[in-house]
Amino acid sequence: MARVLAIVNVLGTDQKGVVARISTYLAERDINIEDIEQRVVRGQFLMDMLVDITEASVSLDELITGLLAIGRDIGMDIRVTLHNERERKRVAVLVSKEGHCLDQLLADARSGDLHGEVACVLSNHEALRPLAEAAGLPFEWFPSDDKAAHEAFLLEKLDAYRADLVVLARYMQILTPAVVSPYAGRIINIHPSLLPYFPGANPYRRAWEDGVRVTGCTAHFVTEDLDAGPIILQDVFHIDVGVDTVEDVRRKGRLLEGVVLSRAVQLYLNNEVVVINGKVVFKPGMKTLLRDFGG
Repeated sequence: MARVLAIVNVLGTDQKGVVARISTYLAERDINIEDIEQRVVRGQFLMDMLVDITEASVSLDELITGLLAIGRDIGMDIRVTLHNERERKRVAVLVSKEGHCLDQLLADARSGDLHGEVACVLSNHEALRPLAEAAGLPFEWFPSDDKAAHEAFLLEKLDAYRADLVVLARYMQILTPAVVSPYAGRIINIHPSLLPYFPGANPYRRAWEDGVRVTGCTAHFVTEDLDAGPIILQDVFHIDVGVDTVEDVRRKGRLLEGVVLSRAVQLYLNNEVVVINGKVVFKPGMKTLLRDFGG
């Protein structure tokens, strides 16, 4: 008989007795704990637990209901998912004219590294239609000259394609609260600088003009403040000052952007990151659990 494994995620204000209460509840229902990782960050308790529910004396629905009740009682968010049936979130990718980030996302989706479904590609230009359609993806666009009309188009399509996550893959428009608010915490952008340095337009040129020797790119969650959302990942490259042209700097940056963006998306889809007090924190056990138990 094949084992049935589940993952229990816990997040909330740190307090005494959390592990004991959850462990006791599981043991009383013949559920074995295979692995557990926990930590406290900025007063928040995070725990990832892998459990074997093969011989559980309750159904999965009863298990989830019981843990949710404990969560309500202690003021914590507790979630349960079957290990081999983790929800595949639907991803909408927003682009403009540059295709390198979209290309990387599609390549990682094909290789199985992206634990989610790319549901659609939306744009304010038609330039990347061939790239999307070659991958068998729906591509829809609407000009952004009228920003309100363009964002109405985005909201309509994001709803129609049931997007769980919105990825800005060099989408060269600033989203207003009309889009950011309903998707708060679910929009990831790639910015071509090491934020908080050089936010806004032309960051590579500004870094080059300032004689910066190290710059890079940043994947971050989008908030209503421009380029100021919680940072997920960053990577760097060197500028040979006096030798590199601004085009050399852009070329080096483009080599990193897709990789950093795709990795940040993977972290989100694998439930490996959480935002605590405006800072992205890596979950303590998800990477280990997913690796050691074939996730």
